[in-house]
Amino acid sequence: MTSPSGPEPNAPTLKTFWTLTPDALCAALSCGRDGLRADEAARRLQTYGRNSDSDAKPDSVLRAILRRLLEPLSLILLAAGIVSVATGDEIGGSIIVTILVLSIGLDTVQEGHAARTAELLRASVALKAEVKRNGGFVEIEVDRVVPGDLLRVRAGDIIPADALVLESTAFTAGEAALTGEPYPVEKRPGVVSASSPGEACNALFRGAVAQTGEALALAVHTGRTTVFGAAAAVLGEAQAASPFQRDLHEFGLVIARLTLGLVVIVLAVRIGFGRPVLDSLMFAVALAVGLTPELLPMITTVTLSRGAIRMAGRKVIVKHLAAIHDLGAMTVLCTDKTGTLTSAEITLAGSLDPQGADDPTAARLGAIAADLGGDRGAMDAALIRGSKDAARGWTLAGRHAFDFTRRLGSVLAKHEDGAQLIVKGAPEAVVALCTRRRAGADSATLDDAQRAAAMAKVHSLAEQGLRTVAVASRPSTAATATVEAADETELIFQGLCVFADPPKPTAAAAIARLAASGIRLKILSGDDPVVVKRLALLVGLSADTVLSGADVAALSDDALAVKVQTIDAFGRLAPDQKSRIIKALQARGEIVGFLGDGINDAPALKVADIGLSVDGATGVAQAAADMILLAPDLEVVADGVGEGRRTFANILKYVRMGASSNFGNMLSMAVASIVLPFLPMLPTQILLNNLLYDLSEIGIPFDGVRPEAIARPQVWDMHGLLRFAAVMGPLSSLFDGLTFLMLLLIFKASAAEFQTAWFLESMATQVLVIFIIRTNGRPWRDQPNPVLAASSLIALGVAMVLPFTPVGGWFGFQQPPAAMVGGIAVVVVVYLIAAELLKPFAVRGKRRPQHQ
Repeated sequence: MTSPSGPEPNAPTLKTFWTLTPDALCAALSCGRDGLRADEAARRLQTYGRNSDSDAKPDSVLRAILRRLLEPLSLILLAAGIVSVATGDEIGGSIIVTILVLSIGLDTVQEGHAARTAELLRASVALKAEVKRNGGFVEIEVDRVVPGDLLRVRAGDIIPADALVLESTAFTAGEAALTGEPYPVEKRPGVVSASSPGEACNALFRGAVAQTGEALALAVHTGRTTVFGAAAAVLGEAQAASPFQRDLHEFGLVIARLTLGLVVIVLAVRIGFGRPVLDSLMFAVALAVGLTPELLPMITTVTLSRGAIRMAGRKVIVKHLAAIHDLGAMTVLCTDKTGTLTSAEITLAGSLDPQGADDPTAARLGAIAADLGGDRGAMDAALIRGSKDAARGWTLAGRHAFDFTRRLGSVLAKHEDGAQLIVKGAPEAVVALCTRRRAGADSATLDDAQRAAAMAKVHSLAEQGLRTVAVASRPSTAATATVEAADETELIFQGLCVFADPPKPTAAAAIARLAASGIRLKILSGDDPVVVKRLALLVGLSADTVLSGADVAALSDDALAVKVQTIDAFGRLAPDQKSRIIKALQARGEIVGFLGDGINDAPALKVADIGLSVDGATGVAQAAADMILLAPDLEVVADGVGEGRRTFANILKYVRMGASSNFGNMLSMAVASIVLPFLPMLPTQILLNNLLYDLSEIGIPFDGVRPEAIARPQVWDMHGLLRFAAVMGPLSSLFDGLTFLMLLLIFKASAAEFQTAWFLESMATQVLVIFIIRTNGRPWRDQPNPVLAASSLIALGVAMVLPFTPVGGWFGFQQPPAAMVGGIAVVVVVYLIAAELLKPFAVRGKRRPQHQ
């Protein structure tokens, strides 16, 4: 190897360093077997930076508040509040501003979760590392490891850097959090041609955990250039707006345009007709306030908060309230395999005799060896669980530890019936040492054809995603307890133990339930494509084709966007490839959720519209997620989807009510203010109307939702909302016009009587129509929640009584005659009937296409 001198190291360019020989890599890194000198390590630390992840840089509190305040809807509300106060309505203006402050404050507090992300990252990696400096091994802070350092890693250590294995002794690493591989992976020196980290058996990766043995490795990548660092780096990036936030922004722009347009037109026309400028200005301001959905922030916050409480009861913890809507809008759920579709617990799936038939002998002998002298790895634990009490009556007389070069290990076990040497390990290694095979209660010669048949069975099981361990034995009369490799001869082949990472019992039913709700599921795994294909078939997904990470890398973005529409299973994916698949789905208009629990899932969790992690997941995964499932089960996701849709349906009710009532009434007032010689309603009366109507709707978050309303993914449909407003708004204006004609032509109402009567008609139609448009069904069959009924009827009662009390005079009301009130009642009844008849046309719209 070369000495620690030469050209500047170029570690960041060595993307697939495991394909290089140690000599070539040392030459590239300018290092040697003696490690780095202290001064050289210090220089490299300056060059490459600390072996840590850059802290996330969340917005300051002021910046977070300003970002929300500059949303179109927030600006409209702020302006409406200020103008209300300036024109004498201090109470109304104060309420609007208070609601806005509370809404922004709650969102800002929740955003504080991001500030703890860096701390979670630091807690999930090693604090110390053992490196060779100045010719000797020393312990240093893990963030001072640099490319070119020689690392010594032992069982229990967390790997501090991406590194090439130079030497190893029975070394395995757990990489489930990085690659999704549930089995410990053997690491040994050598050169491989693998293109992905998951297939690099000669490389160690930062964040993995050493399970057994010891290894000497050459550090290649540190900090953000590691596989772990690349996954964690996304947490420091700005979070893209969620679908709910984008749609709310668009809705705010629509309201802003309508408000500005209506106010400017009314003000210009009234001034043009010679009406008083101050009166015209105050009336235009009142119209603006009337058009503004000032309770929307409160309705949204309260509704989402109630949804979060209900979801907590269904074992879902909501970190970001907006994610509740996004979960209900989700059309595709991408999920990791390990720990979500499977239990991440290796199980004994079968025990076969040498001929491939079911027989418990191999598993029983394997369990004895595992219990008495195994390495306590995942498969040994599965053997012990699968054959309980198999080792009862047996004692350990000798042990030859598992040899990763020979890929087998053995124990000498004693029983009252005699001693047995039991050997278990890789099938190709164990079968090669056997001369006989078990045949019933006896044994027979094991010939080459039978060896080939045994290995063919192993390969067949591997194609199904199953792992196998061969077990052999022979009687022993050894007087010594020492077991050597030379003793592992003349063995009798007992059969195969078969292992699996099985799907959860509820997985197939949950996937079918999601499909019935309009949500397709796709598996994005770092595990072997063969294993992914078997799992996909077991849970009912289409798995004719499974794309590997190499296949994904070979596709352009456009080609991938086409492929992801028809392929449901992906294997051997790198973290960035999971993100790329999600982006390809989003490019096709899908709302994409991702469920994962490993470090390798963090980028996908970040880029998905809704990120779901589980209790017990890595800190990185939980930090990147929008929700955390207390039970890692797809049934919990399906429950959460229902809650998300129910929550959004109630938010949509308020928006629809505003679109029909507010828009229709304000349009009527605008037209009437131009054609009438007096104001159709005084500015204070408009503001009172608006306040009472808003109070009538505070029960919306408590309302129920019809099953058909949550059967499919729900999104903000601006065209649908405009359609609803275009049907129900003019209907309201039409009956307002009939009311005008009735008051002027039939009752010859004075200005004060006109204003009072129209106030009564406006409040009655606005409040009572709530019970019609809150549901797509018939209102008498789908009754409202008592809280909504109470808030609506109390507000209506106040509005109906107020003009007939002394307080009514403060607002300019004059008691109308009984006949006029009766006429108003007839108009209201006819309006409600017409609204119920036209409702199907208003709510009918394009159904979101569902992909097959």
